[in-house]
Amino acid sequence: MGKKKVIQKVGGEPVAEGAKPKSADSQKLSSKKIEIGVVYINATYNNILITVTDQSGNVLAWSSSGTLGFSGPKKATPFAASKVMETVLEKTRKSGPFNVNVIVKGVGSGRDSAIRTIAAQGINILSIKDATPIPHNGPKPKKVRRV
Repeated sequence: MGKKKVIQKVGGEPVAEGAKPKSADSQKLSSKKIEIGVVYINATYNNILITVTDQSGNVLAWSSSGTLGFSGPKKATPFAASKVMETVLEKTRKSGPFNVNVIVKGVGSGRDSAIRTIAAQGINILSIKDATPIPHNGPKPKKVRRV
């Protein structure tokens, strides 16, 4: 006949066998007040990705210029970066963080604009780190063409 589903009662709520019981840790992090967080800005030539996490790395909010409706070459502009940052900070307005460490990655034109938007929103910037990957000697060049 088929495998029977066993239901266990945990804390008064029936929970299916494969499901995890709800606990205080699995509740949304937005209910807690977070003082210090980390803002990751990934600015490429084609897009802007911004993620806000707490100090342990749990994502609180994220957004990109593509999700806001920017398309094509407009996604990597400083204007798009400031709008993405405003959207992310609006999501974290109630719970925080109110002091942030900023980690910038990439060579896009929206890097400075996103950082200025953080400062304009009244959030304290504790540090700014550039984590752009830099090749040390890079890949081996192609062989010389012989005709």
